[in-house]
Amino acid sequence: MSSSDRKLHLNAFLTGTGHHEASWRYPGTSPERGLDIRHYQKLAQTAERGLLDSVFLADGYAGRSAGKLEPFTQLSALAAVTEHIGLIATVGTTYNEPFHVARKFASLDHISGGRAGWNIVTTGTESTAFNFGLDVHPEHGLRYEYAEEFVEVTKQLWDSWEDDALVFDKEAGIQLDQGKVHEIHFKGNRYSVKGPLNIPRPPQGYPVLVQAGSSESGKELAAKTAEVIFTAQQTLEEAQAFYADVKSRLAKYGRTPDQLHILPGLSPIIADTEAEAREIEEELNALINTESAVKRLSERVGIDLSGYPLDGPIPYHLLPGIDAINGRKGRYQLVVDLALRENLSILQLTRRLAGARGHITFTGTPLQLADLIEDWFRHGGADGFNLMPQLYPSGLDAFVDKVVPELQNRGLFRTAYEGTTLRENLGLARPAAVRPAPALEAGA
Repeated sequence: MSSSDRKLHLNAFLTGTGHHEASWRYPGTSPERGLDIRHYQKLAQTAERGLLDSVFLADGYAGRSAGKLEPFTQLSALAAVTEHIGLIATVGTTYNEPFHVARKFASLDHISGGRAGWNIVTTGTESTAFNFGLDVHPEHGLRYEYAEEFVEVTKQLWDSWEDDALVFDKEAGIQLDQGKVHEIHFKGNRYSVKGPLNIPRPPQGYPVLVQAGSSESGKELAAKTAEVIFTAQQTLEEAQAFYADVKSRLAKYGRTPDQLHILPGLSPIIADTEAEAREIEEELNALINTESAVKRLSERVGIDLSGYPLDGPIPYHLLPGIDAINGRKGRYQLVVDLALRENLSILQLTRRLAGARGHITFTGTPLQLADLIEDWFRHGGADGFNLMPQLYPSGLDAFVDKVVPELQNRGLFRTAYEGTTLRENLGLARPAAVRPAPALEAGA
């Protein structure tokens, strides 16, 4: 595909009231709808009206927020009211089992007619361990080692059914060709799975595989297994470096650059004038709970900042360093680099992170946002974006109604869906099934 034929890929990261941490306090938002499926159904329908590739739901097991719906259940409800848009969920590998995840994603892919995507994470929140019978969160490198094996098991389970295993021969009385359903007899360092899966192969072969880690281990896992990366960079230069780094790793796994789409997070506040957008930004920042924001920043950088002056810098000499971080290494480094590059005080840094937790934020007009998107897309920083509006639903409405038409006018974005599955709309091939060796299949 020539550079002039490339089209942006856009995902909407759904959440209750928006990605700004104070969005729930903003006049006109409805935080009580965070558990209301009708709210998310309407957001998904808006995203589909804008011809976006997909919507995405994050997930986690720790924390004391207002609560999140379980993503498989939620996306199944969104599948019922949409026809084209992809449905991506975060599901961690450290605190799940491959058979469960393979079965649930196969089910979602069948329910949606081939629109499922799996955001593969290893779970970066250390307190999660205490909810699953562990005293210690597994070490970062070990989590990625297990994740690689986890993904391999799920692929083999999806491949355990041949595409034409179901025959439904009424005359012969045969529903299923048993010779086309295979045990996998997987035996790895962590997982031992006999198979087969108890549901036919997903319509897409595999759900689209997404990865969100930006550490060294995360980039390598993405290069080997991912088809989409959700990432976070603050500047075009950082984005270009990440883009070139990850794309350069693909060849050793027999992959080409167009088999992996890199989508940085982009968290906009959009209004008809820049002044109006700035006013919304100021109103949101005035609603931030500073004590809570400093606590979250402390968790990100690995030291307690509550006793330091808000108008002073982070005590860089006390930071633990990236090697000591067992949680989100990539995000730790991004936050430290941002504070150093812009010489931010603790308070200023909390404000910069409030809009999107380290993803690039934007405040301005639809035309200005389209300029930024085009600049990153045309200059090696992105294949598209993971949209994270700071306010929902108004931010998504504004993007679909005012930014999408501008991107279409510039020839950067589709005017109709290319296909019926998420893979087709992303321009990704349906993977052929890989059969286990016959000797293993027989249990030898």
